Amino acid sequence: MADRREYERVAQEALPVLYKIAMGILRCDADARDAVQQALLKGWEKKENAREGKFRWYLTRILINECRNIQRQRMRVFPAEMPPAVQKMEPDYRELYDAIFQLPEKLRLPLLLKYIEGCSEKEAAQALGIPVTTFKNRLHRARMELRKALDREVMFE
Repeated sequence: MADRREYERVAQEALPVLYKIAMGILRCDADARDAVQQALLKGWEKKENAREGKFRWYLTRILINECRNIQRQRMRVFPAEMPPAVQKMEPDYRELYDAIFQLPEKLRLPLLLKYIEGCSEKEAAQALGIPVTTFKNRLHRARMELRKALDREVMFE
Protein backbone atom coordinates (compact mmCIF):
# COMPACT_ATOMS: atom_id res chain seq x y z
CA MET A 1 0.00 0.00 0.00
CA ALA A 2 2.50 2.56 -1.18
CA ASP A 3 0.54 5.22 -3.01
CA ARG A 4 -2.29 7.51 -2.04
CA ARG A 5 -4.64 6.43 -4.85
CA GLU A 6 -4.53 2.79 -3.81
CA TYR A 7 -5.21 3.77 -0.21
CA GLU A 8 -8.17 5.95 -1.26
CA ARG A 9 -9.62 3.10 -3.32
CA VAL A 10 -9.38 0.60 -0.47
CA ALA A 11 -10.71 3.16 2.04
CA GLN A 12 -13.71 4.01 -0.17
CA GLU A 13 -14.56 0.32 -0.59
CA ALA A 14 -14.27 -0.30 3.16
CA LEU A 15 -16.07 2.85 4.30
CA PRO A 16 -19.68 1.52 4.44
CA VAL A 17 -18.65 -1.61 6.31
CA LEU A 18 -16.40 0.30 8.70
CA TYR A 19 -19.30 2.62 9.51
CA LYS A 20 -21.65 -0.32 10.18
CA ILE A 21 -19.11 -1.90 12.51
CA ALA A 22 -18.58 1.39 14.34
CA MET A 23 -22.36 1.86 14.70
CA GLY A 24 -22.62 -1.68 16.00
CA ILE A 25 -20.12 -0.89 18.73
CA LEU A 26 -20.88 2.74 19.57
CA ARG A 27 -24.59 3.07 18.63
CA CYS A 28 -24.14 6.77 17.98
CA ASP A 29 -23.82 8.28 14.52
CA ALA A 30 -21.45 11.10 15.48
CA ASP A 31 -19.15 8.81 17.46
CA ALA A 32 -19.19 6.20 14.69
CA ARG A 33 -18.20 8.80 12.11
CA ASP A 34 -15.41 10.05 14.39
CA ALA A 35 -14.12 6.51 14.92
CA VAL A 36 -14.11 5.78 11.17
CA GLN A 37 -12.34 9.05 10.42
CA GLN A 38 -9.70 8.39 13.08
CA ALA A 39 -9.22 4.82 11.85
CA LEU A 40 -8.71 5.99 8.27
CA LEU A 41 -6.22 8.62 9.40
CA LYS A 42 -4.25 6.15 11.53
CA GLY A 43 -4.46 3.57 8.76
CA TRP A 44 -2.79 6.03 6.38
CA GLU A 45 -0.13 6.97 8.92
CA LYS A 46 0.71 3.33 9.66
CA LYS A 47 0.06 1.77 6.27
CA GLU A 48 3.54 0.24 6.20
CA ASN A 49 2.61 -2.03 9.16
CA ALA A 50 -0.16 -3.82 7.23
CA ARG A 51 0.62 -7.04 5.41
CA GLU A 52 0.14 -7.15 1.67
CA GLY A 53 -3.49 -7.87 0.79
CA LYS A 54 -4.64 -7.55 4.42
CA PHE A 55 -4.99 -3.78 4.65
CA ARG A 56 -8.78 -3.83 4.90
CA TRP A 57 -8.59 -6.12 7.96
CA TYR A 58 -5.86 -3.93 9.39
CA LEU A 59 -8.23 -0.94 9.08
CA THR A 60 -10.95 -2.95 10.82
CA ARG A 61 -8.62 -3.68 13.75
CA ILE A 62 -7.69 0.01 13.99
CA LEU A 63 -11.41 0.92 13.91
CA ILE A 64 -12.26 -1.45 16.75
CA ASN A 65 -9.48 0.08 18.84
CA GLU A 66 -10.74 3.59 18.05
CA CYS A 67 -14.27 2.60 19.08
CA ARG A 68 -12.95 1.30 22.37
CA ASN A 69 -11.04 4.56 22.90
CA ILE A 70 -14.28 6.50 22.37
CA GLN A 71 -16.09 4.21 24.80
CA ARG A 72 -13.41 4.84 27.43
CA GLN A 73 -13.77 8.60 26.89
CA ARG A 74 -17.54 8.29 27.31
CA MET A 75 -17.11 6.51 30.61
CA ARG A 76 -14.99 9.37 31.93
CA VAL A 77 -17.51 11.98 30.77
CA PHE A 78 -20.79 10.08 31.29
CA PRO A 79 -20.82 7.72 34.28
CA ALA A 80 -24.22 6.29 33.32
CA GLU A 81 -24.74 4.35 30.12
CA MET A 82 -25.78 6.55 27.22
CA PRO A 83 -29.04 5.64 25.47
CA PRO A 84 -28.64 4.17 21.98
CA ALA A 85 -28.98 6.61 19.13
CA VAL A 86 -32.14 6.38 17.08
CA GLN A 87 -31.12 4.90 13.77
CA LYS A 88 -32.77 5.07 10.39
CA MET A 89 -32.96 1.49 9.20
CA GLU A 90 -34.89 -0.43 6.65
CA PRO A 91 -38.24 -1.34 8.26
CA ASP A 92 -37.98 -5.01 7.22
CA TYR A 93 -34.80 -5.44 9.23
CA ARG A 94 -35.55 -3.17 12.19
CA GLU A 95 -36.26 -6.04 14.63
CA LEU A 96 -33.12 -7.86 13.55
CA TYR A 97 -30.93 -4.78 13.97
CA ASP A 98 -32.51 -4.01 17.33
CA ALA A 99 -31.84 -7.56 18.51
CA ILE A 100 -28.23 -7.41 17.28
CA PHE A 101 -27.63 -4.09 19.04
CA GLN A 102 -28.97 -5.55 22.29
CA LEU A 103 -26.25 -8.19 22.31
CA PRO A 104 -23.14 -7.55 24.40
CA GLU A 105 -20.21 -6.24 22.37
CA LYS A 106 -18.20 -9.47 22.58
CA LEU A 107 -21.09 -11.30 20.87
CA ARG A 108 -22.15 -8.45 18.57
CA LEU A 109 -18.72 -7.92 16.98
CA PRO A 110 -18.32 -11.48 15.66
CA LEU A 111 -21.75 -11.23 14.00
CA LEU A 112 -20.90 -7.90 12.39
CA LEU A 113 -17.49 -9.03 11.17
CA LYS A 114 -18.73 -12.35 9.79
CA TYR A 115 -22.03 -11.34 8.21
CA ILE A 116 -21.72 -7.61 7.51
CA GLU A 117 -18.00 -7.32 6.78
CA GLY A 118 -17.80 -10.75 5.16
CA CYS A 119 -14.64 -11.76 7.02
CA SER A 120 -13.55 -15.35 7.20
CA GLU A 121 -13.44 -16.79 10.70
CA LYS A 122 -9.66 -16.56 10.74
CA GLU A 123 -9.61 -12.93 9.56
CA ALA A 124 -12.32 -11.89 12.03
CA ALA A 125 -10.54 -13.63 14.90
CA GLN A 126 -7.34 -11.80 13.98
CA ALA A 127 -9.18 -8.47 13.80
CA LEU A 128 -10.57 -9.08 17.30
CA GLY A 129 -7.27 -10.39 18.63
CA ILE A 130 -8.75 -13.71 19.77
CA PRO A 131 -8.18 -17.38 18.81
CA VAL A 132 -10.34 -18.80 16.01
CA THR A 133 -11.99 -21.27 18.40
CA THR A 134 -13.01 -18.40 20.70
CA PHE A 135 -14.39 -16.53 17.69
CA LYS A 136 -16.44 -19.58 16.62
CA ASN A 137 -17.75 -20.01 20.15
CA ARG A 138 -18.80 -16.34 20.40
CA LEU A 139 -20.40 -16.45 16.96
CA HIS A 140 -22.41 -19.52 17.95
CA ARG A 141 -23.49 -17.92 21.24
CA ALA A 142 -24.42 -14.71 19.41
CA ARG A 143 -26.62 -16.61 16.96
CA MET A 144 -28.31 -18.48 19.83
CA GLU A 145 -28.96 -15.23 21.75
CA LEU A 146 -30.23 -13.58 18.59
CA ARG A 147 -32.57 -16.50 17.91
CA LYS A 148 -33.93 -16.29 21.48
CA ALA A 149 -34.46 -12.53 21.22
CA LEU A 150 -36.25 -12.79 17.88
CA ASP A 151 -38.42 -15.69 19.09
CA ARG A 152 -39.48 -13.61 22.11
CA GLU A 153 -40.51 -10.74 19.85
CA VAL A 154 -42.61 -13.06 17.69
CA MET A 155 -44.30 -14.53 20.80
CA PHE A 156 -45.32 -11.09 22.10
CA GLU A 157 -46.75 -9.79 18.82
